[in-house]
Amino acid sequence: MIDLGLTKLAVIGVVALVVIGPEKLPKVARMAGTLYGRAQRYLNEVKSEVTREIELEELRNLKKEVQDAAQNIKADVENSIAQNMSEVENAFSESTYDGTPSYEPVSFGHVTTEDLSRKAREFRRKKLVRNSAIPNWYKQRHGGKLHVTSGAARVARFRPRGPTNSSFF
Repeated sequence: MIDLGLTKLAVIGVVALVVIGPEKLPKVARMAGTLYGRAQRYLNEVKSEVTREIELEELRNLKKEVQDAAQNIKADVENSIAQNMSEVENAFSESTYDGTPSYEPVSFGHVTTEDLSRKAREFRRKKLVRNSAIPNWYKQRHGGKLHVTSGAARVARFRPRGPTNSSFF
């Protein structure tokens, strides 16, 4: 930096007053101050931009490291799963003595839509019988459910009541 003391500034001011003149000196000083402020703002913007770029580069490097670590972990997990699956398959295939599998594969090829509809009809009929086994007058007298009640309605029904003349203030 330039080493400017009070005496040097005074000498510069006197020379400027003589060269420029007393009429134009305030305008030139204002212009010099404005240019000096612009230069400082420009330098601060450049510094902040360089700092942002450095931080962004550090974040990119960190992201790359994290992705590499994640890929390594994923590969390790996939390898261990494949190894464990092969061990289980080997143990399962070696568990039979004659080499044939000891289980019967389940197939649902024989199930038809008629069977499914018949099962659904039976289920609905049994549910109707279960629900209608108790008459409504008995349910009303002994507090049984007559219809489906929502959760909010149940909460409101069993919420303890406060004093009736309470104010909200």
